[in-house]
Amino acid sequence: MFEIEYKGANCVVISTKKASIVTDPKLSIVGLKDANVKDAIELATEARFAIDSEDARLVIEGPGEYGVADFDIRGVSAQRHLDAETEPKASTMYRIETSEIRAVVIGNIYEKLTEAQLEDIGIVDVVIIPVGGSGYTLDATGAATIVRQIDPKAVVPVHYDDSALKYEVPQSDVDVFVKELGAPVEETPKLKLKNSGALPPALTVFKLARA
Repeated sequence: MFEIEYKGANCVVISTKKASIVTDPKLSIVGLKDANVKDAIELATEARFAIDSEDARLVIEGPGEYGVADFDIRGVSAQRHLDAETEPKASTMYRIETSEIRAVVIGNIYEKLTEAQLEDIGIVDVVIIPVGGSGYTLDATGAATIVRQIDPKAVVPVHYDDSALKYEVPQSDVDVFVKELGAPVEETPKLKLKNSGALPPALTVFKLARA
C-alpha cells in the first residue's frame, strides 16, 4: 500500500506499511502546527522548510541517494523559483520509489526541467507539485509545463489557496491549475494505491483534502 496525505503548503505524508516520509514539515511558517515527524523520514526541498527533528528516523535536506525502510530516495538539485541561473541551486526534488510505485516531490523550483534532471527523475507514476504562483512558487502554467515534461499518471497539487493558511503572498486556487492542465480531477481524502495496477489509465489530478 502506498498512501499520500496532504497537510498543507508543501507538506505531504507518504506512507507504506513499513515507514512514512514527511515532506517540508515546517508548517509554522504558514500558521499551522509543524507536522509530526516522529519515527518518520523528514524530507526538505529547502532548508527553511525543515525542522531537523531528533525524533525523525532520518533527516534528508539535499541531493544524494538514500535507502530507508522500503523507500529508495534520490535527491536531485534544482534552481529555486526566481533565483538566477548563476546562484547556487538551493532546492531539491526527490524521486521516491517503492517496489510498486514511483513518485517525485517537486518544490519551489524553476518552471522547466533540464534533460539531465529529467534523466535523474526517470519514469514516475505520481508527481507532487506546488501550483499557487504569485512569484512564490510555480504557477499553474509552470506546474503544468513540468507535469507534461515528466508525463506521470497521477498529479497531486499542493501549495495553493487555503483560507486556513497564512502564505507570504496570496496563492491561486487549485482550480486554476486544473484548468491549465486540462486533466480530469478526483477529490479524495487520501491517494491510496495498492500497486501500480491501481493507477489511472490516463493523467488524473488528485485533489486531496487537507488533513
